[in-house]
Amino acid sequence: MEIKRTFDFLENAVQNFPGEKTFNVKRNGKWDYFSTEKIKNMSNHFSSALIELGLSKDDKIITISNNRPEWNVADFGMEQVGVIHVPVYQALGDKTYLHIFSHSDAKMLIVSSKEIYDSIKTVLSQIDTIKYVFSFDKIENVEHFDVLLQIGEHEYEKNSGRIQQMKADVKEPDISSIIYTSGTTGEPKGVMLTHKNIVQNVLAAVPVVPEGVERAISFLPLNHVFERMLNYLFIHKAVEIYYAESVDTLVDDIKEIKPHSFATVPRLLEKIYDKIYAKGLDLKGIKKGLFFSSLRTGQKYEDHKTQSVFYKAKLAIDNKLVFSKWREALGGEIKVIVSGGAALQPRLARVFGAAKIPVIEGYGLTETSPVISVNRIGDIRAGTVGKLLDVSKVKIASDGEILYKGVCLMKGYYKDKERTEDVIDDDGWFHTGDMGELSGDILKITGRKKELFKLSTGKYVAPQLVENIMKESPFIEQIMVIGENERYCSALVCPNIDHLKSWAGRHEIQHKSVQELINKEEVNKKYSKEIEALNFDVEYTMHIKKFIIVPDSWGPDTGELSPTLKLKREFIMKKYQAQIDYLYGYSE
Repeated sequence: MEIKRTFDFLENAVQNFPGEKTFNVKRNGKWDYFSTEKIKNMSNHFSSALIELGLSKDDKIITISNNRPEWNVADFGMEQVGVIHVPVYQALGDKTYLHIFSHSDAKMLIVSSKEIYDSIKTVLSQIDTIKYVFSFDKIENVEHFDVLLQIGEHEYEKNSGRIQQMKADVKEPDISSIIYTSGTTGEPKGVMLTHKNIVQNVLAAVPVVPEGVERAISFLPLNHVFERMLNYLFIHKAVEIYYAESVDTLVDDIKEIKPHSFATVPRLLEKIYDKIYAKGLDLKGIKKGLFFSSLRTGQKYEDHKTQSVFYKAKLAIDNKLVFSKWREALGGEIKVIVSGGAALQPRLARVFGAAKIPVIEGYGLTETSPVISVNRIGDIRAGTVGKLLDVSKVKIASDGEILYKGVCLMKGYYKDKERTEDVIDDDGWFHTGDMGELSGDILKITGRKKELFKLSTGKYVAPQLVENIMKESPFIEQIMVIGENERYCSALVCPNIDHLKSWAGRHEIQHKSVQELINKEEVNKKYSKEIEALNFDVEYTMHIKKFIIVPDSWGPDTGELSPTLKLKREFIMKKYQAQIDYLYGYSE
């Protein structure tokens, strides 16, 4: 069948490749399996319940949920009757929730757990537009989602004809979803994505999935357009989707499921690599030498180039003796890992590729539904975000900004014509805010336009470019480059605490706290050496001349990172103003 609306992916799967384990979730240590037929029936019952409650086309429903089959039931069930899905991140804070709840005009809210409900109760009491609240888990004083399904099932025979008519009335240009960008500054914007936007992006990404991918594990939030698009793509490719129980159980879930694919953000791959690296440091003698020899071999790997006979022979030995253990740790059957959301360190793409764990980095924005470009198996170019999708038109502006045009470009920002016109020019080009280079149809990202700053010398600095290079050090968890209107660049360094403590233990450096450890002269000398070595890969004007190590871990919960793990620079600048003043001699 021809796929034009998001819910057509489910209908197509039911008709052409129904599966018994299409949607699966681990709860309390046990897997619960959902067939395509079961999800379709539940979705129809949900649609029927919405009719009974009086919801109709263009009404909005907010979901705040972990990944689970019921998320798909809600998604397909509302969209097939023209109701607009507004999926929202967990743990955003009262001010942001209040804005989204009010701005979206949602009539219904569905949460997954008591923890989420408790976090938004106060905000909910200030909103009078949300008429119905339901939960996937059983929560006291909150109607359970099953009640909706039971109502819908009871009235389904009466409503089935109307559901079919409402499905027919949903057209490609209609809004499928409003996704509020997490943002690092200002209020979130409601990105309006049409059915055509999302469907065309999914169909254009089909060639990216290699043959033999039959199982995928999902743990990135489905409310993010990246994981959501892949969710539709896996459904379309008849791939069984396993929703991990939690991040804490992810390693065990991967070993059990033995997935062929999953999507991730670079930070997870960095942590996996750091743990492997730390184990290598603990090895002795020949084993340690072999381990680091294999890493050096992996760093030279280029997927898109023909390697010498000698290199192939050395890599074959490394794969048998060292890298095979890496594959086993990821279930042993990985065919492709998709990385997005932030820049992937080229060394990770190379070394994982050498280990026969191909990582393909892609690029896109919520506003582009989302994928603009992505690397392909057999043609992975480390340091780039790969080849443009067939539906992507890209050009580089005179100032280096990436401009995009195509069928996947959003309809605009909800109730915000001014900000829409700010980013989409009169010729229909969307100004991404990212800086890049285009070589043929291969795209490379060089930084964020709004993050560029000028030194007092007049030279521009692209901090994201420098930060990504510096994070190649296993000692650095996060780093923020500063120096606007100053003579040189400095940095705030968030240490990789586990790696630092391990190193300190091997060097018999005593400490009672993280603060005491980072104050040690030996530690600061080590970080100075790490940064100095990596400075060689950075243009001279962007070299980090001074730095200060902070004792904190940075994350979304503590405010330094957005939900998509991007640095919230203004917040960090304010938090560490005293340290910044010290770096530039403004205080003692």
